[in-house]
Amino acid sequence: MINIVGVRFKDNGKTYYFDPCGLKLKQGDYCVVETARGTECGEVALAPRAVQEGDVVQPLKPVLRIADAADHRQMERNRAREKRAAEVFAEKVKRHKLEMSLVDVEYTFDGSKILFFFTAEGRVDFRDLVKDLASVFKTRIELRQIGVRDECKMMGGIGMCGRPFCCNQFLSDFSRVTIKSAKDQGLPLNPVKISGVCGILMCCLNYEQETYEELSKKLPKVGAQVETPKGKGVVAELSVLTSKVKVKFVSDDTTTFETYDAREIKWQKPARPAGEKKQKPQKEKADGAVSKG
Repeated sequence: MINIVGVRFKDNGKTYYFDPCGLKLKQGDYCVVETARGTECGEVALAPRAVQEGDVVQPLKPVLRIADAADHRQMERNRAREKRAAEVFAEKVKRHKLEMSLVDVEYTFDGSKILFFFTAEGRVDFRDLVKDLASVFKTRIELRQIGVRDECKMMGGIGMCGRPFCCNQFLSDFSRVTIKSAKDQGLPLNPVKISGVCGILMCCLNYEQETYEELSKKLPKVGAQVETPKGKGVVAELSVLTSKVKVKFVSDDTTTFETYDAREIKWQKPARPAGEKKQKPQKEKADGAVSKG
């Protein structure tokens, strides 16, 4: 077992794990840590706890100290400097006639580097821009081109549901979303209705996917032949959450439809492929277990 503490550097950012080095930290505290890009100050998102060594990527970098008043003042100064840097960046981009849009500016805690996050339609040759910015700020400059999902996460906004973007509020990582989720949930396959402001399939399509997949196992497939109280018919439509099955009956030149509860009908369930074993339910991890980060 090893001790870890989870720290994040942005309100909606990813949580990284560090060695607390015996410091008494609690959730909501700020601490100064050593990272790959130098010292940084972040908020404790996960209080110190013991976990299995295989649950985190090692070696862990150390927490240097609990943030004091001077560290908080440094963070405030950096936020003010970032606003000034954004103004200078916009001016220089206009002067160099580059097609790029600034999304965010970030000073490292010790001020040794400034990161500019931008979007652009294609590749941009910004070498002269970097030299120009370095001559103004007298420090290391790094430009990072990001995609539309990252832009929405940084900028924030309101989704079609009327609520703030999930990625901006609580999602620390983007998960893969496929059109299969929309199909399984019976949603209209209209890109406008199932895509977010970023133009990519909405992250929330994944929230209920596991439930839909589990409930669908108890229902026949669309197009399957079923036995109903009225006789044999073909499944025309499913309501997965309510376990309702709409069945089509064809008699001579007449087509009718009836809706049944799944328990009222019978169908031939597909056989399990040869060699496939029934999976046993997995035990939940004990409190305090942490995924690899």
